[in-house]
Amino acid sequence: MTIREASAEWQGTLKEGSGRLRLGSGVFEGAYSFPSRFENGPGTNPEELIAAAHAGCFSMALSAILGREGHIPDSIRTVAKVHLGATAAGPTITQIELETEASVAGLAGEDFERLAQSAKTTCLVSRALAGVTQITLKASLVQTATDH
Repeated sequence: MTIREASAEWQGTLKEGSGRLRLGSGVFEGAYSFPSRFENGPGTNPEELIAAAHAGCFSMALSAILGREGHIPDSIRTVAKVHLGATAAGPTITQIELETEASVAGLAGEDFERLAQSAKTTCLVSRALAGVTQITLKASLVQTATDH
């Protein structure tokens, strides 16, 4: 199987320090810090990268599931919102909200909802994040000009 890599470098204390995150492919490198992670400071954070990974994985999984059912999507746009909260164990990802909107000609809304829920369950990143207490999905099917 394929192996993907990323790296992180941190300097200093937790609250005053800072670091850099780098993807192994080289397409992204960014700063992160305590304020960018636990407040609203500039820079990225691990949870934002998890959100990007989940949105991308879900969109691809939904496209694959739609294709197996004979429906080729015109477009799929997914936003993932990762909630970071405090628990007895410390800071924890407590919830992930997926919101997806797809344009798929000739597909009934209830069929789209069923296939989207299947994508949420089977998406590789959803399965990797199984320890997250709640992953929700709001799926919207956009009607195209060829739908009646």
